[in-house]
Amino acid sequence: MKPEFFDRLFNYFSWGCSILLVGAVLTIVGFLIANGYQSLNLHLIFDDTRPLDAIFLKSQVFDGLFPAIAGTLFLITLSIIVAIPLGLATGIFLAEYCPPKIKGSFSLLFDILAGIPSIVVGLFGFCVTIFLHHYFYTRLFPCLLISALSLAFLVLPYIIRTTQISLETLPLSVRLTAPSLGATKLQNIFYVLLPSSLSGILSGIILSIGRCAEDTAVIMLTGAVATAGIPKSVFSSFEALPFYIYYISSQYSDNSELMKGYGACLILLFICISLFVFAHWIKKRLSQKILYRP
Repeated sequence: MKPEFFDRLFNYFSWGCSILLVGAVLTIVGFLIANGYQSLNLHLIFDDTRPLDAIFLKSQVFDGLFPAIAGTLFLITLSIIVAIPLGLATGIFLAEYCPPKIKGSFSLLFDILAGIPSIVVGLFGFCVTIFLHHYFYTRLFPCLLISALSLAFLVLPYIIRTTQISLETLPLSVRLTAPSLGATKLQNIFYVLLPSSLSGILSGIILSIGRCAEDTAVIMLTGAVATAGIPKSVFSSFEALPFYIYYISSQYSDNSELMKGYGACLILLFICISLFVFAHWIKKRLSQKILYRP
């Protein structure tokens, strides 16, 4: 057979896989929209509380999704704040400072950590909470802080590996330009290598944001409850949309409650899309500002 035949066959196969993937995503999103759009209203989010009173914490929302939305945003923010410095520092160490003899072992370890099921991470966080409660601080219970630390541990491998790979794949000409002009290794990393690899690093952070927003197993074991309200501190229990969706879909009593679950799915999907768009905007602005600064 002619090589052109295999090229055409592979082209058709690639198109077929792409269409299948896009079709699957559109089917899922369309199913959620078809079942949940009717329940999307202010009453679903704020119940009978005035929106401004709920937002400024003047009144508590008892039967709406506002506490779960707020808890989800708090959880994502705290997790990313913890994970980004540790992930970037470890990725830089592996790419620039780690001896070659042990770099392979560390890389394999982080690849294994990336494949650990989230339920295992959640159980580990729960066990750590019990240990700290018994031996160090008896007032510590599953809370927002424990959930955020567990999620940060869950997404750390993604940030570490994307940072490491983004730095290691830079061209040699980029790596040697600053040192040849007298820059130190640290100056070369912060003024040349990191800005040049910013796109890949931020892609890993964006993936981590999505993982923090959707993971149910971790938060279910480490602090999320059904009716906690707005968390007053990082040591408080909290509500979160992934847990609410799991709870309502497994224990709904009538069709109206199930419709609330579909509405919560759409709100969580909207939050994830908004975070991704915001992260891509920051990525674009930082890339332009750092790489093309005068």
